[in-house]
Amino acid sequence: MSTLAELRHKIDKIDEQLLKLLNQRAKIVRQIGKLKADKQVQPLAPEREREIYDRLERLNKELGAHFPQEGVALVFREIISASRSLEAPLQVAYLGPPATFTHMACMQHFGLSTGYVPVGSIKEVFNEVERGRAQYGVVPIENSTEGVVNHTIDMFIDSPLKISGEVLQEVTHHLLSQSGKMDKIKRVYSHPHAIAQCRGWLEANLPGVPAREVYSTARAAELCKEEPAAAAIASELAARMYGLQVVKRRIEDNPNNFTRFLVIGLQSTPQSGHDKTSLMFSIKDRIGALYDMLRIFAEHGINLTKIESRPSKKKAWEYVFFVDLEGHADDPTVGRALEALKGQCLFLKILGSYPAAKRTEG
Repeated sequence: MSTLAELRHKIDKIDEQLLKLLNQRAKIVRQIGKLKADKQVQPLAPEREREIYDRLERLNKELGAHFPQEGVALVFREIISASRSLEAPLQVAYLGPPATFTHMACMQHFGLSTGYVPVGSIKEVFNEVERGRAQYGVVPIENSTEGVVNHTIDMFIDSPLKISGEVLQEVTHHLLSQSGKMDKIKRVYSHPHAIAQCRGWLEANLPGVPAREVYSTARAAELCKEEPAAAAIASELAARMYGLQVVKRRIEDNPNNFTRFLVIGLQSTPQSGHDKTSLMFSIKDRIGALYDMLRIFAEHGINLTKIESRPSKKKAWEYVFFVDLEGHADDPTVGRALEALKGQCLFLKILGSYPAAKRTEG
């Protein structure tokens, strides 16, 4: 039987081989980067990355999955992120400050070797990308407990930006403070959605302690740095970043709590084989108008995964519908359905087709 020293020596040799292969990969990435620059092709290729993750996860299963299956995409996300930085610097705008759940969604999608630009509002995220100061932005669109983020939907009405990806981020709320002691807490800060998602726990465990709303969970953590008697509902990343202690972990009332984020940019995304399309449309005010619109998708065998309505803000009692459907706009069947829809709409805007995020249960 091998000794501990012998096994460690084998690991060292494998690590050296991995590093040599990563350097070989980096040389090829630089060549790809040059070709992309010559042809003015965007450095990010979501459909290609999805293909890589799917292929490697299948291969890992074939090899016996001795390496954890859930770790395959995580490891290669960072390899791809570091490699992408060799092609061109990538800037991604998000709703800050650092350590918000949007920031965590950014890192989940783009990896750590990316430049992140925190801004103060969802509108500013759109502005940063529209003005070219960031190539992409990440914005929240809906939460499994609290529902849709209306401000994000409203921004798409007049914005030229396209949706190029989506991220499903599990939201786990922790109670944080300087001392880490429950009996020292005199007030709690957090984002309104986070407070709502932990309302039952707060009433049962901190009765009479006021919960005060701020514009982000990370801002709540910042305030706790300055106020010894305050606590924040925020992420574990926020605890590390702002030097706070965890008073209590996972205080959300619903353990299956996810937020869906959209990646926005200036260009469309080619087909990946597992796609979703988002669009907006408005209809004539007549009996059965919405039914006629939705029937088009049913007749073409297309599954709708979401539908929301918002006031158009241009005319009283006129509404814009936000729809997600399975498939890519370049799919012939989807294309025919959209063409039929266009003929009956006052307004139709395809917001983008993009690789659908893999759903996991919390």
